[in-house]
Amino acid sequence: MSLKQDLFRRPAVSWRTWSFTLVCAALSACGGSVDAEAETATPELAAREDSLANVRLRLMAANITSGTGQDYNPGHGIRIFQGTDADIVMIQEFNYGSDSAADIRAFVDTAFGTGFSYYREAGAQIPNGIISRYPIIAAGEWDDTQVSNRDFAWARIDIPGPKDLWAISVHLLTTSSGTRNTEASNLVKFINANVPASDYLVIGGDFNTNSRSEATFSTFSSVVSTASPYPADRNGNTNTNAGRNSPYDHVLVDNDLRAYQTAVVIGSSTFANGLVADTRVYSPISEISPAVSGDSGASGMQHMGVIKDFLIPGDGTASSSVTVLSPNGGESWVGGSSHTITWTASGVTNVKVEYSLNGSTWTTVTSSTGASGGSVAWTVPGTASTNAWVRVSDASNTAVSDLSNAAFAITTGSSGGTGNVFINEVLINEPGSDVNGEFVELVNSGTAAVDLSGWTVSDSTGVRHTFASGTSVAAGKAVVVFGGASGIPSGTTGAVAASTGTLGLGNSGDTVTLKNSAGTAVDTATFASSLAGTDGVSANRSPDASSTGGFVLHTGVSSLGSSPGKRASGTAF
Repeated sequence: MSLKQDLFRRPAVSWRTWSFTLVCAALSACGGSVDAEAETATPELAAREDSLANVRLRLMAANITSGTGQDYNPGHGIRIFQGTDADIVMIQEFNYGSDSAADIRAFVDTAFGTGFSYYREAGAQIPNGIISRYPIIAAGEWDDTQVSNRDFAWARIDIPGPKDLWAISVHLLTTSSGTRNTEASNLVKFINANVPASDYLVIGGDFNTNSRSEATFSTFSSVVSTASPYPADRNGNTNTNAGRNSPYDHVLVDNDLRAYQTAVVIGSSTFANGLVADTRVYSPISEISPAVSGDSGASGMQHMGVIKDFLIPGDGTASSSVTVLSPNGGESWVGGSSHTITWTASGVTNVKVEYSLNGSTWTTVTSSTGASGGSVAWTVPGTASTNAWVRVSDASNTAVSDLSNAAFAITTGSSGGTGNVFINEVLINEPGSDVNGEFVELVNSGTAAVDLSGWTVSDSTGVRHTFASGTSVAAGKAVVVFGGASGIPSGTTGAVAASTGTLGLGNSGDTVTLKNSAGTAVDTATFASSLAGTDGVSANRSPDASSTGGFVLHTGVSSLGSSPGKRASGTAF
């Protein structure tokens, strides 16, 4: 413990040289490594830092061991690392070969490159670690009191630009959500005691969280942003465990770094909110070669890797910043009312101001206005939302930007009406044998849009779909959840694929339940075999789009066998 404490007592003038030398000596003695060659950047790395005003930084959380040994020996994870080309990885179960320094170094060289540095905690059965393209100038571990075979591994990294990045690799326990929250609380204390507020922070790894409503995220939100939108795979699934039905793995950064988040771009593919790297659904797989489609489904594969990209100011970028002051999270503003968006700015001439109603789609308030003015009048849009945000950025450099610290709400007022969402049509017995064609159609017969963020669709077995943050259904419209993306008919509006990858409805009968984000049942319908046994014919409300109507075979309300996303007659909602 004296080594960890003493690292923070040294004079700032000698910090980088002294701490790097000390950590190298300490880690060599315990089997970890900070590659001495990385202290002097390779020509390729130096060029990457010096020639770019803004630098793309790719962060990855990865518990992607396979086989039976909780290690990277089988090679599936190695190919995923090679294909996704991360700059900094918070890695779990950091075992390879005999776990000797030579074998670990060989793993890093093969999976990432000879110029990468690494830190691997000592004395752990399934150690955490950090692997970095950029020099690690200090590293160590903080005690996780809830588990005996691993701790919290941390590294301070000299990334391009004026700030260092503190990367923390975690592997929380599966025992219970309460235990995970205790681990989170302890880690937050370590962060507050040791990480300078002026540096960037990322917590990455395997949280083993069953849902994003766990208290762990509320605890972590005091030091990093836990807000949506979330990384997703090619099919829009944000879950990361082997079964793709729980959000186990995360890359969470502080608000300063989140302001620079940008889309993950690989080849010709763009992932706006980050990538959940599942090779089974990634297409074209050649973009992440040498990874192959079966790697993520290999025997014993733990989880999916999670990737976020950031466009950060490089070493040649002048210091500039903007900070949103209002709305900054928690407000509730009435649609149509007049408010003022305010900010502070330094080193910026003009700013661009935008808002979002779902955290991912942005609308411009003004493309350019004087930064020194610090405010712009805004008429709040008349669309209800519980996930509204404001973003202010340098009009000539979008890498310099800031978001509201948290979401705020927009209400439609007493005249805005009320939503009424219910199950209207269910295809239990898919046409042919392609279960991706199963679907559940929801209709909003009310007079106001309904925010479906966090709502779930379940069958008698369990939750099959969780609606992504920002999803809503307008008054008089429908949204349809299909078993898989390939089952969605061309031209179907308001259609999404089940977030777990399947609906799994039983052809002998099943029960479908719709719950809101608080877990309260909004609607439930039980279908007997008489409504589930006809191939390709759905069960539909009669009369159609009536929340009080009973369910009959679709052929009883129209000549069609089904009508996903449309009225029973086949006309648009």
